[in-house]
Amino acid sequence: MSHVRVLCVENHVEYLEALRYMLEAAGYEVVAATTGRQGVSVLKNQPVQGVLLEYDLPDATGASIRAEMKRIKPAVPVLLFAGVGSQTPFLLRFFDSYLRHSGKPEWALQDLDG
Repeated sequence: MSHVRVLCVENHVEYLEALRYMLEAAGYEVVAATTGRQGVSVLKNQPVQGVLLEYDLPDATGASIRAEMKRIKPAVPVLLFAGVGSQTPFLLRFFDSYLRHSGKPEWALQDLDG
C-alpha cells in the first residue's frame, strides 16, 4: 500500500488506540487528536489523505469541525466515526461517509484474536 496518512479525531482513548491498531495493521499511518481543535491543527499542518472524526467531541460538534476541515482542505474525505442510531441519516448530511462502532472499545479487536 502506498503511504496513506489518516487523521483520527476521537476523545475516548480506548477507541483511538483500537483505531490506530487496526489502521496501522492495514498499512496506514495514523495521526491522532483527542479534540476538534487539535484535529483542525493537525489537518492544517500535516498532509493527511483522510479523516475519521467522532461526532461528540468535548470542544465542538463533529459537524462544526468537519465544516472547518472542509474549508481548509475540501478534497480530503471526512468520515463520521460514531455509533449508528436514529440520528445517522441526519448526521450523514455533514459527512462524506461513516465508520460504525458498537459502543464498546473491544469491537475493534474482537476479530483480531483468531
